[in-house]
Amino acid sequence: MVGVSGDLYPARLPARAAEGLAGRHAADLVQEVFLAVAGAIDRWDPDPKRGSFRGWLSRIARNLMVNFLIKEEGRPQASGDSRVARLLEEQPAPAGPESALFDAEYRRRLFAWAAEQVRPEFRATTWSAFWMAGVAGKDPRAVAEALGISVGAVYHNKSRVMARLRQRIEEIENTC
Repeated sequence: MVGVSGDLYPARLPARAAEGLAGRHAADLVQEVFLAVAGAIDRWDPDPKRGSFRGWLSRIARNLMVNFLIKEEGRPQASGDSRVARLLEEQPAPAGPESALFDAEYRRRLFAWAAEQVRPEFRATTWSAFWMAGVAGKDPRAVAEALGISVGAVYHNKSRVMARLRQRIEEIENTC
């Protein structure tokens, strides 16, 4: 997740998962994430084929966040038995609106972080063409006219920036 200082750091993931929750609820969720990680760390497999540590940690935080949101709706929860808790933390989160909301927020923050990281690599016109056409959704002809470049240049600039953003995001998601 995106850290306060703009960097990605797995240890900040639990706090990021709890953003937007009221004080006590946020602290409870962060504590639950740390407890789940502490209880499951000996089962983490560092095999790259199974994913990165960051991905594993993200799944735990995501699942606990979804479980927390469901619990707030008054649905039944687990008994608190450690065997049940272990089984629950190994299960994928349900694919419901809470899960989709969490995923969308994660992608939004990851995009914002990556954009901040790669923006200095591009000229102002290149970045503006990308942002106006790719993010703001403006018509490429209007962007070209506003920036004094060709429509082809708008598409080219948008493509270059998008490729670099994808590359930067992949670098982060593939690291442990």
